[in-house]
Amino acid sequence: MRHTVVRYGFMAGGILSALMVTTLGIGKLIGWEDHGYGGMAVGYTTMVLSFMLIHFGVRSYRDTVTGGEVRFWPALRVGLLIAVIGSACYSATWLVVGEMIMPNFAEKYGAEAVKQAETRGAPPAEVEKIRTEMASFAAMYKNPVYKFGMTILEPLPVGVLMSLISATVLSRRRKGAIPATGGLTT
Repeated sequence: MRHTVVRYGFMAGGILSALMVTTLGIGKLIGWEDHGYGGMAVGYTTMVLSFMLIHFGVRSYRDTVTGGEVRFWPALRVGLLIAVIGSACYSATWLVVGEMIMPNFAEKYGAEAVKQAETRGAPPAEVEKIRTEMASFAAMYKNPVYKFGMTILEPLPVGVLMSLISATVLSRRRKGAIPATGGLTT
């Protein structure tokens, strides 16, 4: 299992990281805002595409390691481990590349949140609350451990969803196994 998880996890992480760097570069060229909906749509689409490797990893595990059959929970475990490795690669890449491509990201993010609150006509007390929260976020975001943790939460839910789908689709029981019927017979 370890070989399958590591191989597919790092492949997914490599693709995730490469696509993140590419979309960040393209976003700068075509003028996307740092958090525009176009950038988010492209970002999450690349995550779904990258995490398709979870399906192939679980299938490889089922077909080569367990002899063509795997139950739901072991299949889910393989998928989740692939998702964690891929997400960790993504987060590590952001720690390095984010500083080069988007220095002062947290400050820009906070300024945009304050600007949006002012644009929608939020009361001054609410704007000040947002400003204070964003300043606190920017201070915490300077800590690499916090930054890593926050960043890993971006792709990980997509990986969990892909793991659930893959485990559901690919799990197989042994032929001839008696299904659990709760004691009822037909």
